[in-house]
Amino acid sequence: MNIYDTANKLASEIKQSEEYQNFKMAKEVINLNKELKEKIRKFETMRYETQIVQMQTGKQDEEKLKSAKELFSELVQDEVAKKYFDAETKFNILIADVNKIIGESIKDIIKG
Repeated sequence: MNIYDTANKLASEIKQSEEYQNFKMAKEVINLNKELKEKIRKFETMRYETQIVQMQTGKQDEEKLKSAKELFSELVQDEVAKKYFDAETKFNILIADVNKIIGESIKDIIKG
């Protein structure tokens, strides 16, 4: 088996994983509720913007961070949004773990 076959098999297994399936289903449910979808989009934009500011300046935009936390607190009161964020977190952990495994396998040439 060559490396591309292995990568395609990994991609297929990720799509079959419980984490992927749950996240996909949660996204589909969110897409049915335009108001909730818009609130989540707004939160994700705020979260992204605060991360960019911190990466660029080394400092947090406290006002934007506070607004994002307040919106998140409001969102997780909704059971559908809470399930979405839980599924997103579990999926992101899966992908981070896979990336870590791959990174560990090539660290000798990256650092050398």
